[in-house]
Amino acid sequence: MSKRVFNREAGVLLPVTSLPSKYGIGDLGIEAFKFAEFLHEAGQKIWQVLPLTATDPGCGNSPYSPTSAFAGNYLVISPEWLVKNNLLELKDLKDFEALNLDLNKINYDAVIKFKDKIFRLAFKNFNNNNNLLNKFKEFCAAESEWLDGWSAFIAIKAAQGGRPWYDWPEDLKFRKPQALNEFINLNLDEINYQKFLQFIFASQMSELREHLNKLNISLIGDVPVYVTRDCADVWQFPELFDLDEDLNPVTIAGVPPDYFSAKGQLWGNPTYNWNKMRETNFHWWVARLRHLLEFFDFDKVRIDHFRGLVAYWALPADAETAEFGKWLDVPYKEFFAQLEQEFPEMPFWAENLGILTPEVEDLRKDLEMPGMLILQFAFGNPADSPYAPHNNSKINVIYTGTHDNNTTRGWFNKDAGEHEIKNLALYLGLEPEDLDEADAAHNLIRLALSSVANTAIIPMQDYLNLGAEARINIPSTPKDNWAWRMTGDFSSGKFKSLALNIKALTQIFGR
Repeated sequence: MSKRVFNREAGVLLPVTSLPSKYGIGDLGIEAFKFAEFLHEAGQKIWQVLPLTATDPGCGNSPYSPTSAFAGNYLVISPEWLVKNNLLELKDLKDFEALNLDLNKINYDAVIKFKDKIFRLAFKNFNNNNNLLNKFKEFCAAESEWLDGWSAFIAIKAAQGGRPWYDWPEDLKFRKPQALNEFINLNLDEINYQKFLQFIFASQMSELREHLNKLNISLIGDVPVYVTRDCADVWQFPELFDLDEDLNPVTIAGVPPDYFSAKGQLWGNPTYNWNKMRETNFHWWVARLRHLLEFFDFDKVRIDHFRGLVAYWALPADAETAEFGKWLDVPYKEFFAQLEQEFPEMPFWAENLGILTPEVEDLRKDLEMPGMLILQFAFGNPADSPYAPHNNSKINVIYTGTHDNNTTRGWFNKDAGEHEIKNLALYLGLEPEDLDEADAAHNLIRLALSSVANTAIIPMQDYLNLGAEARINIPSTPKDNWAWRMTGDFSSGKFKSLALNIKALTQIFGR
């Protein structure tokens, strides 16, 4: 492989769902475009987001437990975009304002109920829009390999009262052709509605991507290694997963005890049948990554839990914790050789946190794939820590923290031990008593931007100097995650001043 070139640059991590919005959850509309302008004014070259695939309330709306490897999350469709494109009227959106929801937190139940109502109205109006209908037909033809299965899956799920596919009647559970065709023929309107949502999602993503391109900002996506059990892909392609003859999981995924959890993380996702994947030249994986990269300009996608693509922690299907599993090998040399053939530039970042082996890190380095450095992990023993700035390497991406960490202010105030605070003070040339939680985020931001790592990504909460109340996720906890939202007006003086400050810091460190 030819030597890849990495520019020295900086960016911000902010989930789309965490953007300000009038309609209960961040979306791909006006505020996303305003945030892009804010990033441009702040001299940033990257906007990193969390996975944008479809989620399920039954999995806590986690973007890392997707119900499809391909379908977009319809909750981030902008209602205002539908008004702009004559699919809704402003009066159709008034009901939501009367709910008077908490602006800092997503109320998923209310958002799902409201958006389904107005999107169904938009679908009725859509049937009279000839210009969009022609584009819709082209979209359905181009995306049929996954779209047909996804739309049927969601329609059946609705008809079954939301039950998971493995609790459906046998003929539908096992995708018997006669039963499946009968259902599709009787439910074409609902199936087309689901296709409509995916078409609108893709259309809005395309417009946002074009706007970011004009501003010279890269949109960095994220792909979870696993999908949830109640997923369209598991139902549609059960042979690609480690299931028994009754389609029950044989093994499930997780990670052993680590920094995030003393008993490990029991994810519960079905693991892959890598032998079957290999027989198909890893077609499902290639198609999945190609589809995601279309949304991110064939630029970059972060692969979550990269370690799981070399060897994975397999647990019995009835495991209660993740402590007692075993590592199983992936045919990773063949897998990555296929990816290099399909994607010569290998536009991926690796989430290489947790328990690693030399084999995993050697592969990442051979592929010239950037890994992740987390500053909050650096101060237990900075002298030897790979996360400490003086031990960083250029190819990697440095963060103050990620979506699984506390905010930096919250980390300093609640999570960092006395030993870590003392080491941080020494590292900064200060006395421990001179450190204050109000300055913690600023201190770590400066360390990240000054690092030799070519890319530095700062969570938006740290630039806003927010505490633990703005944390996005606490690993191994099933409730009250993925709900934080920022507030404020990107055109206000506060954000104009913040953009100038971020730009000055970014420039002084040559990013």
